[in-house]
Amino acid sequence: MLLGCLIGSSRLAYAAIYPLMTGFNALPKAAFVPILVVWFGIGVGPAMLTAFLISFFPITVNIATGLATLEPELEDVLRVLGAKRWDVLVKVGLPRSMPYFFGSLKVAITLAFVGTTVSEMTASNEGIGYLLISAGSAMQMGLAFAGLVVVGAMAMGMYELFSVLERRQTGWAHRGSNAT
Repeated sequence: MLLGCLIGSSRLAYAAIYPLMTGFNALPKAAFVPILVVWFGIGVGPAMLTAFLISFFPITVNIATGLATLEPELEDVLRVLGAKRWDVLVKVGLPRSMPYFFGSLKVAITLAFVGTTVSEMTASNEGIGYLLISAGSAMQMGLAFAGLVVVGAMAMGMYELFSVLERRQTGWAHRGSNAT
């Protein structure tokens, strides 16, 4: 979130860092798992870091976009009224970027489940990813499908949780909805 704020509030940072982030996002995150295992060992660490790596790009880019697309006229009016750059960022830019943040958070949480499962399938001796590999190799397809259903249900639950938070925090930003 902080990197998104930095990129979105500075044209120079946006021009310099955004292309690098695009290149980073193109790298397959599953390819990082063996490196993470060497650095952090088998277990929860690589799974959490893989989830972080997958979730990082959508959140950062959406916050940067929300801040970078602040209308210049609005910024000019606020400056004429005595607002400092920090005031514009905190009082207008960040609230305006919250719908972008929650949109990216809902995408990122589902991707995080993918990253965690892939990491557990590659290098773990516990977790649903490990269960999927174990069940598949033992030809227990019911157990494998049950694991997939659990991952899907957890992702749906987290998505819904963030949707509720979004409605509570940014109801003002959505047409035809009442802020709660």
